Parts: sequence; C-alpha cells; structure tokens
Amino acid sequence: MQDPKFIRNFSIIAHVDHGKSTLADRLIEETGALSSREMKSQVLDSMELERERGITIKAQTATMIYKRDGITYQLNLIDTPGHVDFSYEVSRSLAACEGALVIVDASQGVEAQTIANVNLAMQNGLTLIPVINKIDLPSADPENVRIEIEEELALDAAGALLVSAKSGVGIRELLEAIVDRIPAPTVEAGRPLRALIFDSWFDSYLGAVSLLRIVDGSVRLHQKIRMMSTGKVFEVLTLGKLTPKAFPVESLSAGEVGFLSGSIKEVADTRVGDTIADAQSQNVEVLSGFQKAKQMVFGGIFPVDSSEYLLLKDSLEKLMLNDASLVAEVESSSALGFGFRVGFLGLLHMDIIQERLEREYNLSLIFTAPSVVYHIYHVDGTMLTIENPSKLPDPTRIERIEEPYVKVTVRTPEEYIGSILKLLQEKRGIQRELLYTSRKRVVIVYEVPMNEIIFDFHDKLKSLSRGYASMEYELIDYRAGDLVKLDILVNTESVDALACIVHRSIAPYKGRMLCQKLKTMLSRHMFQIAIQASIGSKIVARETLSAMRKDVTAKCYGGDISRKRKLLEKQKEGKKRMKSIGNVEIPQKAFRAILSLDED
Repeated sequence: MQDPKFIRNFSIIAHVDHGKSTLADRLIEETGALSSREMKSQVLDSMELERERGITIKAQTATMIYKRDGITYQLNLIDTPGHVDFSYEVSRSLAACEGALVIVDASQGVEAQTIANVNLAMQNGLTLIPVINKIDLPSADPENVRIEIEEELALDAAGALLVSAKSGVGIRELLEAIVDRIPAPTVEAGRPLRALIFDSWFDSYLGAVSLLRIVDGSVRLHQKIRMMSTGKVFEVLTLGKLTPKAFPVESLSAGEVGFLSGSIKEVADTRVGDTIADAQSQNVEVLSGFQKAKQMVFGGIFPVDSSEYLLLKDSLEKLMLNDASLVAEVESSSALGFGFRVGFLGLLHMDIIQERLEREYNLSLIFTAPSVVYHIYHVDGTMLTIENPSKLPDPTRIERIEEPYVKVTVRTPEEYIGSILKLLQEKRGIQRELLYTSRKRVVIVYEVPMNEIIFDFHDKLKSLSRGYASMEYELIDYRAGDLVKLDILVNTESVDALACIVHRSIAPYKGRMLCQKLKTMLSRHMFQIAIQASIGSKIVARETLSAMRKDVTAKCYGGDISRKRKLLEKQKEGKKRMKSIGNVEIPQKAFRAILSLDED
C-alpha cells in the first residue's frame, strides 16, 4: 500500500493542439512507465480518430513511478478531453486531482478552452502550475505569453516552466515541480470506502470498466460495492492501474487512481461522477457534483440502403455501450424510411459519432440537419420539449416557443474584430462584453441562440479569422422567440426530413436558399417540379425545375398546323397526368444541403 503523502494526482489542461498529448508522452517516457519499444506518439490517445485529429475524446490515466532522494513517488496523470462538449467529464476528472499543469503554446498564447478549463480547475480548488510549451519554435515568444497568463488566467507566471514536449527540454524540471508544488491527497484514516468514477467504457471480456479515484477507505478484489446513483450492488472481479498499459493489483487505497470491473453489464450503471461505496456501509455521504448527461444537439441518422437498418441498430447499440451520454430512439421518415433520432452532447460529439459509425462499422448513412431542444408552451399551460421539427404541434395550440441561448466567448487578434462582430450580429447575437486582454488580443462575449451556431458558425469563424480565433460556449437559459416551422415541399409533397425550426425574420431567406440548393440537386423529370418552402399554408419561397423536353412534332413534315397543335395538346395532357401521379426521388446529397447552405 502506497503512503498517501508520496502520491501526486494531477491533470493536464490545454487548448486543442497546444501539445498536451506530446507532453504526456514525454512524462511517461522520462519515468520509464513504458519501455522504448512500447512507446508511440500520442500514447494516451488510443482511438484512431483521436490520433488523426489530434484531440482527446476519452479520458485516460497513467500511473508513473518517479524516484527522488531515495523516495518513490506515485504520479497519477489523469488525461482529460479538451473540448467544451466534454466539459462535464473534464470537471469530474479535475475533481479526482489535487493539481493541474496549465499548458500554453509559446507561439499562440492563451486560448478559449484553456480559460474555460482553468476556471473549472479553480472551482475544484486545484493547485495550478503554468507550463509554456513549444519554446523551440521560431515564432515562440515566452515573455509575452507569461504576461498573457498573468492577465487572462490570473496565475503567477513568475514560476512558469519553459518546456519543449517535442524535444524533451525541461521535462525533468517539470517532474520536480509536480512533486514539490502539487499537494498530496488528504486522507482520513478509518473512513468507509468512497470512490469517484470519472470515466467508463465497455470491454467485451470484462464488461463495464470504471476509471476511479479512491477518496476514502480502500477497495479490494471480491468486495461487494454499491453504485450510489442507482443503488445497484456488484462484486469487484478486476482491479488494476494503467501505466497506460493495464496491470492488475489486489487492492486500491485512498488517494490512488485505477480501474475496476465486476459483474457490471452496462456502462449506464457506471455513470461519470457517481460515487462507489461499500455495499455494507450505511449513510455514506455522496461525493458532490454528479449530474446526468445533458444532450444538447439532436439529429436523424438513416441508412442509405434501408436493408442496412438492423446493421445501423447494432452499431449504435455497440457505440452506446462505450458512450453512456449517447441516446437514440427509433424514428421513421416518409422520405428516408426507418432510422434513429440521436442526442449528442454538442457539435464535436455529433461529428465524432458520425465518423465512427461510417468508419468503424462501414455504413453508408444520411444525416439530417441537427436541431436543438425547444420548449413548447401550449395555450392550456402545458409544456412540451421537442427536438424534432416534425413533432411541432399545430400553431393554433402554441402560446410560445422557447429556444436555448448560449454564452459564446470568442478570442481573436484585433484585426478580425469587424468581421466577427458582423457574423455574431447576423446570428441574432446580443453583445455582452468586448475586452482587450493585451494590445493585440480581444475577448468578445455574446449571447446567441444555440440553433444559430450548430450549422456552420465554427467554420465561418475560422475562415474569417484565418484560423486564429477560438471559441467556447455554455448553455445559459431558454428564451421565447418568434420561431416557426419551415416546411419544404417537392411536387406538393412535404419532405419531413428537410423541415426545420427557424426565426420568422429569416424564414423566407432560408427557404429561398434551400429551394435554390435543391433545384441544383434534383434530377429533371418529364414533368415540371415545384420546389416550395412554406410556413403553415403560406408559401414563402419557390423554385421551378423545368421538365425535360421531347419534340413530339418532329415527325410532322409540313401539313396543317392543327396536326402539330393536336400532338402538343396530347403531350400536355400526358404531362399533367404524370405530374399528379409521378414520384420525385430525392438524392441523399440533398439532405446535406440544409447543412451547407452557402450564405455568402
């Protein structure tokens, strides 16, 4: 059993691409947790998608042994996702630590997600060590970054460590700082078991596996444990630590970090933030901060080939085993057949799930436009929550519709302020703050309807600022808005998968854009096709796809004009009959049209 005073539990906080995974590699390499043969770059990012995109999606831990002055220290690195979508998982991971390394890129300075996660760390009372990374870059400016850290993060940067995770400069000094500056876990002897789950996943051999931090007491093999949120009791069958290679242990004591599995069949039983207690203990105080996952964005997923529906169902079930925050329910569409309505934590989460379904399970899928959760208040006072535009009730029964608003914080160099403010105004944003944090860097804070930022906001922000601006957002509240359901009709038939909820002021414009886009994507038929956008029974935009022409008078050489007229009238009657019974097949790329409306 390790003496708690020689344990250090710490996390790494950084913006995307500031060198968090590379720094973790150097720490693991320096402490010899993995041999040089087992080492690879981004060793904690086990998913192919994580390595390819350079982001951390799932939390990982690495237990490292560091020897100094004859004393053996146990350093537990708890790697966290950096993106705002996973902020709850980040907050639980930080709750399992006593300290954190704040990594800032020496050439880019402090960015949005660093600030968001530093605020979370401060709320958890962590000891923070500023680290300026990438000092070997030609564009590195460590002294200016020190000033930024002091001004924007309110941290004392005098003791900031200068490192290069790529070349290994300053790693030994960083390990010394972890031992000296980060406090040991505080442990009270004789207390019953309490452990915090900060991540979980499904293993086909072990069942549901939990990453946990032992707060009080200890856990041993074959002990009966209780999940406090559900009250379910399980037997511990496997205990271990990750280096990040798994190795088994007989027990884990207070202050330590490791993994646990048992007779647990579902990841939903090992919820992030839950407390594990001994099954025999009574009146155990639950660790604070537990929340159920909140899905923010919903989208429809349909197979291109309807025969792949069962394959899609199996694939989603497997993904949900590994990701308890994912929710799915069966949905049917007249245009697309059977599929699923899936709830995601945010835009990045949605993007990752889509890519994993197509890559790992080799599926060809159609994704409908994402939407957010709306609160619908009926005239009789009842409230309904909907995330699918097709479920919107009759407008005569609706008193008001409330949409979610988010606080968007954008950090940008000053030369891009004008175009970014214009973009935020176009998205119905309300300005709250505009601060100069240094001579050339600005923080813009706006309150924006979430529906306006789930389509292409991030892409536009990056293109307007040439990639220099960064953003983060958080849900603040629901507000009433003049919202309407925009229906798309093709040949007078409503296409439910293309329906969306928009603000009345932009409905005609959005409808016109969508009709124009569909016109370029639909195939021409032997009859004329009307593509319309409507609000209720009122048509607000229309495009007409002209019919393919066939010259029925070609066989008439000379003769009376009435012969030609007769043939043309016959053709006209045929086209009229064809239009009334003809079906227009909508190609799958048309369903992506709503996602990529070119609004320039």
